[in-house]
Amino acid sequence: MTTIADDTKTAAASGSEPEVGQRARHRIARRLLPFLFLLYVIAFLDRMNVGAAALQMPRDLGFSEGVIGMGAGVFFLGYLLLEIPGALIVERWSARRWIARIMISWGLVTVFMAFIRTSGQFYVVRFLVGAAEAGFLPGVIVYLTHWFRYQDRAKAVAFFYSANPLSYVIGSPLAGLLLGLSWLGMRGWRWLFIIEGIPAVVFGVVTIWYLTDWPHQAAWLPDDERSWITTELQQEKEAKNGHQTIGIWEAFGHRDVILLTGCYFCAMTGSYGIAFWLPTILKRLTGKSDLKVTLLAALPYLAAFVTQQVNGWHSDRTRERKWHAAIPVFVCGLALASAVLYRSNLAVSLGCFIVAGGSFYGFQPVFWAVPTKFLSESAAAASIGLINAIGNLGGFVGPMVIGYLAGRTHSFSPGLLYLVASLFASGLLMLAVGRQQTSASSRRRY
Repeated sequence: MTTIADDTKTAAASGSEPEVGQRARHRIARRLLPFLFLLYVIAFLDRMNVGAAALQMPRDLGFSEGVIGMGAGVFFLGYLLLEIPGALIVERWSARRWIARIMISWGLVTVFMAFIRTSGQFYVVRFLVGAAEAGFLPGVIVYLTHWFRYQDRAKAVAFFYSANPLSYVIGSPLAGLLLGLSWLGMRGWRWLFIIEGIPAVVFGVVTIWYLTDWPHQAAWLPDDERSWITTELQQEKEAKNGHQTIGIWEAFGHRDVILLTGCYFCAMTGSYGIAFWLPTILKRLTGKSDLKVTLLAALPYLAAFVTQQVNGWHSDRTRERKWHAAIPVFVCGLALASAVLYRSNLAVSLGCFIVAGGSFYGFQPVFWAVPTKFLSESAAAASIGLINAIGNLGGFVGPMVIGYLAGRTHSFSPGLLYLVASLFASGLLMLAVGRQQTSASSRRRY
């Protein structure tokens, strides 16, 4: 895996960066990224464990596929509430305190999920889990802009985002094992929520003292390294402000922010639709045990881990963003369509799901480098919150539509084809970003 720390060797060989900069980049990446990676693993285990629980919960509680799909999606309605305020709090107040608050509260609410009995309770607790976690992802994206320069940002986000597919690799087999438990009269799916909720509380407490909000506060950085990264980020900020100053409300109406929001919404519709229903789809295709199904469901995310790192590294190296973000979602859509077409062939269908998962995760690290290119400070924070908040409503739409169509047609194919259309729309919207400015620049040049 190529990381920022590894990339400093290339810079050193070319003589393009001072030695103090190489040391600072290496030390910052080594200090912050592994810890943020771990937090995101915990976040995704708690967010998506309901997909594994759906192998048992409907039978125990009498829930239909529509109820499960709605519960999976309701998470994102709660998530919507605090996304923008959360991102602004990280920018203007304290990242470590806000991230710690998020983790402690979502861990506690996740544990409550183990004790639900009715569909109403299911909806309420899922809503509260979403509200508790709101602000985590945009908060970390904003936090990374406090420590990493634009030219390093896609790699930094790629390392952080690698927790996303790896959480499935870790979480799917773990969930399969936990589903086999039966302690104190409670089935495995209840223990799944309890055992996976506790680490969020523990690491939320650790976050308060481990993270540092800003480079100038970092006692763990030597003086020359602290001065170098502070100066570099200040120069980047001044360059943006010298080009244009965009306020928060103006940023919300910015053409590219609107396009990025639509792009992310369509991408997340496809991503969460696949992620939530994949264990159930594989269960129907194979008829295998819960443990074997969860192991199969982990395979696409092994491929995703590699794609994510390579695409983020290559995007930073070439300084190209749009095609590096669009191509992964196009490939994901094609692979998903092929999985539907060849659904009667288990090996081919599973291979298509692996390609779909592997390709999609190259999208996110590059995508999140785009808004920080033309926006800064509060405008960037608020826009990232907006994009993630509205975009993640796709996490409500995708699982719900598949659940609804599966209930009506007794097949997952119509819902999967809906996800294909959404993924292609995402790629087209990504390619439209910046075209207006590019055309205007070309007219001025000629």
